[in-house]
Amino acid sequence: MVTGAHHALSEATKNKIIFVGMLFLIALNLFTFIRAYPEIFVVDSGCCSNHVLAKDFSAYYVGAWRLLHDTPNVYAPGGLSDGGPQIYPMPESFKYLPSFLLFILPSLLLSYQSALVTFDILQILLLPAMAFMTYRLARNKGAAITLVIAAVVLLQPSPAPQWGLSLSYYWQWAEGQAKVLEAFLLILTFYLGARGMPRLSGAAFGLAAFDPRFVLISAPLFLVYNKHNLRWSTLSAVLVGLSSNFVLLAPGVASGLAAATLSSGLTTPVYYYSYIPILTVVCISILNAREIASLARRGLHLDDG
Repeated sequence: MVTGAHHALSEATKNKIIFVGMLFLIALNLFTFIRAYPEIFVVDSGCCSNHVLAKDFSAYYVGAWRLLHDTPNVYAPGGLSDGGPQIYPMPESFKYLPSFLLFILPSLLLSYQSALVTFDILQILLLPAMAFMTYRLARNKGAAITLVIAAVVLLQPSPAPQWGLSLSYYWQWAEGQAKVLEAFLLILTFYLGARGMPRLSGAAFGLAAFDPRFVLISAPLFLVYNKHNLRWSTLSAVLVGLSSNFVLLAPGVASGLAAATLSSGLTTPVYYYSYIPILTVVCISILNAREIASLARRGLHLDDG
């Protein structure tokens, strides 16, 4: 009885340490947001350019407006004389699948700057849910490993005090990027799969497909977490992915996406904020390395029995 009580107390203590650690990581991320907040209102070269640019969120905001009012030009680069929002010096080009704009449409009720800040805040509110799901996915590996993965998911600390405590998250907030939303949908996919909810896991994966790059690198984890219900999860992902991108059937949209992809999408480098979903997927993949290897062997008919 004493041993069992001691073990239970030990587990409870570990959980408290993890809880406090995750709260601390989120608090540090909030500090990074505060440091990045003034940059939201500055028109400059951003993180990685020698040219004066509008924030990345401008592509989403103008893309959402065009989806409603000028659908064939959703992927048209730069500003157009179509009555849409005028953003100095010109809006960034929209490159995601059109399903992403469903997340942005409500922001048209706000001015551009207010919408950018609101989009950041809504993604900040996703951090506690990401912390909880990360804990549930990693808790069997021990408190230390759980906290290491949580640090990658929730902060990605870097020695750059002028950019808060995280280079990735500083520019995520400063540019109004969508990489936290992407990471959230991917973690949600894995969490729901682990909970035995294949249809919902597939639906989350289908929504995450607005940026296909991260879906591709996440495919092994999708298979691992849904290996017992792969038919339903895959069907759900395909149905949600297709139905949420129905606007591709509208004249000019699919060709615009193809042109945007071939002209600049394929050569878009990995910017700092892209590491938020990338390193999240890498860490959870390492956590499941044996399961991924096992599935790969089965797929190659090398199962050693």
